[in-house]
Amino acid sequence: MYNALVHAHSGLRWVALGLLLFAIFNAVKNQTSGRYEKKDKMINLFAMVFLHIQLLIGLGLFFINDMSKVSFSEGWMKEPMFRFFGLEHVLGMILAIVLVTIGRKKAEKLTGTRDKHRKIMVFYTIGLILILASIPWPFREALGGKWM
Repeated sequence: MYNALVHAHSGLRWVALGLLLFAIFNAVKNQTSGRYEKKDKMINLFAMVFLHIQLLIGLGLFFINDMSKVSFSEGWMKEPMFRFFGLEHVLGMILAIVLVTIGRKKAEKLTGTRDKHRKIMVFYTIGLILILASIPWPFREALGGKWM
């Protein structure tokens, strides 16, 4: 079960990142079009939904971990891998997903189409930056990241 969740979480990150990037580029491209169509709303919604799916899988991993990534024993904050997966990764991802969710909700309440696209662009970009900073990339060797 644990390995299946790890692979799902690792593989779906690419889908979530792709949808988030697509939503940002769509917002940038359509800012001056004067339209906010159903397809724009759906792109933003799917990006947010996939981030929430990633969050649920990640929280499942966090609570059923095999103690290889997170160990809350004394001095766990001094170990880079334990601190990253026990605090930085979780906090960064939750904050990013909250920002994306708030940005989408605020955009839906606005009346001007340009304002809607701008709100999506700003909140989704900030969320993307937080997500990219919170991923255990392979070049961060102390964290044990892999290309999966």
